[in-house]
Amino acid sequence: MEEFNSETDSDYTSYWRDWFISSRGNEYFCEIDEEYLTDRFNLTGLNTEIPYYQYALDLVTDVFDLDADDDLREQIEKSARHLYGLVHARYIVTTRGLAKMLDKYKKCDFGKCPRVLCEGQALLPMGQHDLPNMSTVRLYCVKCEDIYNPKSSRHASMDGAYFGTSFHNILFQVYPALIPEKSTRRHEPRIYGFRVHAAAALARWQDRFREEQKTRLREAGIEFNYAEDTEAEEEFEDDEEPSASKTEKVEGDAASGRMDLGN
Repeated sequence: MEEFNSETDSDYTSYWRDWFISSRGNEYFCEIDEEYLTDRFNLTGLNTEIPYYQYALDLVTDVFDLDADDDLREQIEKSARHLYGLVHARYIVTTRGLAKMLDKYKKCDFGKCPRVLCEGQALLPMGQHDLPNMSTVRLYCVKCEDIYNPKSSRHASMDGAYFGTSFHNILFQVYPALIPEKSTRRHEPRIYGFRVHAAAALARWQDRFREEQKTRLREAGIEFNYAEDTEAEEEFEDDEEPSASKTEKVEGDAASGRMDLGN
């Protein structure tokens, strides 16, 4: 982590937050509004979890003026980073926080899904636990609904609690238009063009189970659709048009034939 030198005589701006957000390894964070940080209600319960809580909060909000030695200063900075992360998990589920993270998501700031069949779907950071020091951050793909480890070691060491277990689900609840169509495509193992027996048997079982599930959903009146279903409907409509033209042509030829016979 880069060393931070506070300048208490600077204007009352988000100087520490600007430094923190721009530091390498912190690209997943968005900047928390000052109004949110200074509202004590939003910080409820954190004073018991953060060592040197008040000093850390002063540092984050740029009012820190304690003449501390290097060791104490290092501890306060560590607490400030941890405090920012825990507040961040609360902030990103607010309207303002969701909008900021959505902007980063659209720019693919969190990376793209490594699964080939997801075709570069953007990822979202998430935690597997809401409590700190339980697990590191993971990346969620809404297309395949799976989670992945970050590529960079700087991001891989980040605490997952700084994003929480609910953020990615809330974002897609608020912005449902961002959810892509589900796909049934999957890789089929083959040897010299022939499907591997065990994998083929599993694929048949999965297809049969999916069709049974579709039937149950239809009976329950639940709307659903796969990307392949849409493609099949479009192909069916395309096939119908030539057939109609062909029928018209046959009828026309038959009529012409009757006219010739009459002559």
